[in-house]
Amino acid sequence: MRYLNIVLGILMLAFVAVQYNDPDGSIWMVIYAVPAIWAFLAAFRLPLLQSPTGSRLLWLSIAAAVAATLYYWPQMPGFWHQEVWWNEETAREGMGVMMLLAVLLVARFTASVRRSAGAA
Repeated sequence: MRYLNIVLGILMLAFVAVQYNDPDGSIWMVIYAVPAIWAFLAAFRLPLLQSPTGSRLLWLSIAAAVAATLYYWPQMPGFWHQEVWWNEETAREGMGVMMLLAVLLVARFTASVRRSAGAA
């Protein structure tokens, strides 16, 4: 799980990097940096995620990501097709939020699996 979280953290950092020329790039840089931080914490500082405060903050991030996914869900049909998302920024934003939610869920899963493995 450590390597998966490292790869996902690097992926989110790549998402941060490609926002440099976006008109609202600074907002999206912060949005994508949050799951990157959680992924790297899951990879290198897992006890922080498993602490009561860390766990609550991660759940809060997941709740915010679920709300953002619902808000940014692409309205155009076939948004997952390249010819759609290549031309529609709203489709790219929606899929990006879906991906960051997945990264946060992997971090949460990592924390819960490691905790139950450590308790056994």
